Amino acid sequence: MRIGEIAALVGLTTRAIRHYHHVGLLPEPERRPNGYRAYNVRDAVLLARVRRLTELGLSLDEVRDALAEDAGRELTEILEELDADLARQEADIRERRCRLGALLAEPPGATGPVSPALAALLAQAPRTDSPSAAKDREYLTLMDATSSGSQEIFALLGTLVADPAVVELYERLDALAEAPADDPRIAPLAADLMAAVPEELFAAIPEDGAVVTGFKEALLAEYTPAQAEVVGRLMDAFMERGRG
Repeated sequence: MRIGEIAALVGLTTRAIRHYHHVGLLPEPERRPNGYRAYNVRDAVLLARVRRLTELGLSLDEVRDALAEDAGRELTEILEELDADLARQEADIRERRCRLGALLAEPPGATGPVSPALAALLAQAPRTDSPSAAKDREYLTLMDATSSGSQEIFALLGTLVADPAVVELYERLDALAEAPADDPRIAPLAADLMAAVPEELFAAIPEDGAVVTGFKEALLAEYTPAQAEVVGRLMDAFMERGRG
């Protein structure tokens, strides 16, 4: 293959390939009697690897280190790895399209870009205008975006959110919006909220409690004093049970 042909095959420009030659990332191939470079399949595989690694954000120095690990490997092994990598990309694209399709099917501003697991959980939740319920939806969305174990937790929460009685718990928390931090309704509500949590959920809590430093304080700041007292007691009991 000539440089223009291999460039078209792997999706690079001839200028990029010449640059890789210049910086020593890609060895210069032998030239034909007419002076043109003659590229082979291994050169194409190598360039495909370079393109993939640079698309992932690696610098050329980091790419050079990664390619050095491939030295001496059989061409078939490298091709199989590339094929597996493409299969992962295809699966990722299918998942993203599935999520996009779900978003397009929703009313504007319904839930936002969430995982299928969270979308299914929210679909089970009773309809309510409770401000406390709205806060919980926001926290679940944050968990969805940041926690690797959130999918299991969402599945376990399904029985809880599907219970119509959960709306009453939210309404009781809403009713504390103007109450002082020593309101007598705080302790019973915290106990009832804890009792509503499925037992299986405690086993799903990581040993460290999965609470980032400063998160609890930031979360409680979103509530009024009495509400923060309830939520704080719930979080403390929840983390303690999880560690136990």
